Amino acid sequence: MSEGDSVGESVHGKPSVVYRFFTRLGQIYQSWLDKSTPYTAVRWVVTLGLSFVYMIRVYLLQGWYIVTYALGIYHLNLFIAFLSPKVDPSLMEDSDDGPSLPTKQNEEFRPFIRRLPEFKFWHAATKGILVAMVCTFFDAFNVPVFWPILVMYFIMLFCITMKRQIKHMIKYRYIPFTHGKRRYRGKEDAARSGTEAASRVARMVLSRC
Repeated sequence: MSEGDSVGESVHGKPSVVYRFFTRLGQIYQSWLDKSTPYTAVRWVVTLGLSFVYMIRVYLLQGWYIVTYALGIYHLNLFIAFLSPKVDPSLMEDSDDGPSLPTKQNEEFRPFIRRLPEFKFWHAATKGILVAMVCTFFDAFNVPVFWPILVMYFIMLFCITMKRQIKHMIKYRYIPFTHGKRRYRGKEDAARSGTEAASRVARMVLSRC
């Protein structure tokens, strides 16, 4: 057997039982993720339910506040990445390479591409909650801390971060949500709209005669 053979292979060159088990487990996990992709609302309801269970557990245990703080910071970073465009407009101001976000009202509309897609945001947030839940079963992560200070510091950090993100949105004029964006009509809609406009003009002319 050559030196380049993988560690997961046995002496006879075939995948070991452990390697095949984890490979199969990963395939099943990925299959469930693929099936859950269209059910956005259900996925987020489950995640919110896990968050509620975690908060109840922390409240009953009266500990693991540092883990909760780390979880909050992690979710805040994910949320900021979810709101941010994939390509920072400030880096594209002096460059004509590739598409950029429109900065003027009369510019062509370009779809908003997130730095962190919704599915990856949900997946990472859910995994973070599960990891934090597991940490509450180990006393080593229960670091004594005065939790009101952590709450105040997190609120300040959240406000500062969101203020900077909102300023960035206003400066480069982009909205990280689809609601309220310009929609283009098809040929039939445009023809119908033109006919209605012509009818209104004709009625106005006749009314003045």
